[in-house]
Amino acid sequence: MELTELIPSFGNGLYTIGAFIIALSIIVAVHEYGHYIVGRWCGIKAEVFSIGFGPVLWSRRDKHGTQWQLAALPFGGYVKFLGDAGVASDKASDDFEEMDPETQRHTMHGAPLWARVFTVAAGPVFNFILSIAVFAGMLMATGVASDPLTVGEVRPVPGLENSLRPGDEVLAIEGEDTPDVSGFRDFVDTLPVESTLAYTLRRDGAEMTTEGPYPYPALVSGLTAGSAAMEAGLEQGDVITAIDGQPITAFEELREAVGSSDGAEMTFTVWRDGETLDVTLAPRRMDLPLQDGGFETRWLIGITGGLVFEPETEMPGPGEALAYGVNQTVFIVKSSLSGLYHMAAGAISSCNLRGPIGIAQTSGAAASQGLDSFIWFIAVLSTAVGLLNLFPIPVLDGGHLVFHAYEAATGKPPSDRALRILMSVGLALLLTLMVFALSNDLFCP
Repeated sequence: MELTELIPSFGNGLYTIGAFIIALSIIVAVHEYGHYIVGRWCGIKAEVFSIGFGPVLWSRRDKHGTQWQLAALPFGGYVKFLGDAGVASDKASDDFEEMDPETQRHTMHGAPLWARVFTVAAGPVFNFILSIAVFAGMLMATGVASDPLTVGEVRPVPGLENSLRPGDEVLAIEGEDTPDVSGFRDFVDTLPVESTLAYTLRRDGAEMTTEGPYPYPALVSGLTAGSAAMEAGLEQGDVITAIDGQPITAFEELREAVGSSDGAEMTFTVWRDGETLDVTLAPRRMDLPLQDGGFETRWLIGITGGLVFEPETEMPGPGEALAYGVNQTVFIVKSSLSGLYHMAAGAISSCNLRGPIGIAQTSGAAASQGLDSFIWFIAVLSTAVGLLNLFPIPVLDGGHLVFHAYEAATGKPPSDRALRILMSVGLALLLTLMVFALSNDLFCP
């Protein structure tokens, strides 16, 4: 193979690694800042706040005596509190015993139980706060479709002139009154699948009827990172006009064809910016989380549909945006827990658990779709990191919280020997999980 043939793959690899490092560094920084700032509020002094491990590339010391630093290996980070023996927050026994009571109070191990609990829990909590803030902020940036349904940006349709105009209020289609925005998608499913339909509009204050395209065509409005569609070269704005030579009009026809494909290769005729091309790809079997906490398995190519027009939007209120952010974060947590349960029970494939390679590939794919897609991915990953850290495994924050719960119940912490044993077991479990996830990255389709 010629060296020039390797350059594109090499470049893509660097792009993927770079996107992964940026995403991970942001999430780790927020997580560790949670530990740091809440610990400081609780009277626990931090000696080092580090993004990355290994040799220090840059550092500065603030007025509180904390050294802020960037290290050479950018795959994680840590806060080293006063009295810690290392980055894992284990106690430096000899140094701790030599401290006077007032100094011990400013260490993680000498602080009151409540201060330690708040400090440990703050890392995952800050991850959830980041996710909620990003989801809420993105909703406020993009807006929500206004009621009544009003045409914003008009999208081109292959073979037809889209007679809709920005500002048109869609009152009825085929003589049926249109519902509010939340029910419009279900309303579309009741319409006849024809290339043109009769639209009743309010334009410039007057009602009129005109012909317009089917409202929910096989339009690619979004691509799932790392999906078959993305790898095959489909792009946002593409319209799929035929499958294996059979014309289609509606996105539902595309969904049904893909769902019944059983993974066989399909050839899509795609309209893109006035030109027609053929794209061949094979749908992939995917396990999808449901709102009720369950899963369904379907054949998918990884695209989302959209209307023939971009609805006019309005700014949501802060309360609505916050509720949306919370709901999105809760859904990710519930789906993740449900997924782990269903994998353990054998109901869905264990290949759904991905490791660092899979996460890096997804981060690169998300970044390639644009800044908004990449920011959304960071919010999703931040929730996953916060949830993982709450698992009751020693060496994780959840394990430390279990130790603190034991101390609250018995009046004394676990012995140093018990802690060492449990931490070793926890580290072994975590490494086993990482190896399993990495094997999925390497061997799962």
